[in-house]
Amino acid sequence: MSKLEKIVDEFIHYLKLEKNRSVNTLKTYRTDIASLLEYAESKDLKKIQDLDLLTIRNWIAVQSHNGAAPASLARRTSTVRVFTKWLQETNQTENDVAARLLTPKVPSTLPKVLAKNQAAKMLDEASILDDELQSPISRMRDHAILELLYASGIRVSEAANLDLDDIDFERLTIKVFGKGRKERIAPFGIPARKSLEKYLSDSRPKLQNDKSQKALFLGDRGKRIDVRQVRRIVEKAIKRVEDAPDISPHSLRHSAATHLLEGGADLRIVQELLGHASLATTQKYTHISVERLKKSFEQAHPRA
Repeated sequence: MSKLEKIVDEFIHYLKLEKNRSVNTLKTYRTDIASLLEYAESKDLKKIQDLDLLTIRNWIAVQSHNGAAPASLARRTSTVRVFTKWLQETNQTENDVAARLLTPKVPSTLPKVLAKNQAAKMLDEASILDDELQSPISRMRDHAILELLYASGIRVSEAANLDLDDIDFERLTIKVFGKGRKERIAPFGIPARKSLEKYLSDSRPKLQNDKSQKALFLGDRGKRIDVRQVRRIVEKAIKRVEDAPDISPHSLRHSAATHLLEGGADLRIVQELLGHASLATTQKYTHISVERLKKSFEQAHPRA
């Protein structure tokens, strides 16, 4: 292992222990920093003390030239700033060389969401679907996952990581560990409770084995369900809805937030529910609601 590779390992170890970053975040950080240092080595970087701002800017320029999206460039810039700050704090460099590195602007785009009737149809069809390729056992599980995701607005990864004792059926809440392992409580409704109870009584016991442990949602082999499988469940359910927009599984969370605000929920309550660190992140859903209102007005009002 080279000295630079060892530094990357130490940095990831720091993020895991001190910053409590998720597994996916750690993988992303490792990939970004390894890419930067590989580029720097190709420009004759011998030791980490020689890393400079010009090299970092040139690396980002290469990423842009190769077609990286603005959001990806912004993320990589943020990753590098965390890395160079850590280098200085651990006395591996005299200065934080990326302190003056500017984050590329990311175009502001509103996420696509399901309409309320589309979300309802998705959940109704998931509960009664007669699919020869899908067993009743997995159908009950998939329906419970979809109901809980839409009811609570939690992330796909958060749903996959839920344990049995995270559910409080009496209070109709779940305990969620979000980004940075921050704990929050999210409520869910009666339909989600019914689908969860049916899954726990009729489906999970048939999936369960000695690998299941305390995981709430289980895959077909009895282990904790994989995040990718949850995404596939959501994608498949959305595709069944006629005229549904082309959206990602994460858009089910966007849909839940938008429908809450359209129903009169307070913005800060939605922020708390979704686990957003910044209110600005939650505010984008108010823009979605306004855009939908304007579209309805233009379609319906004779003097629009």
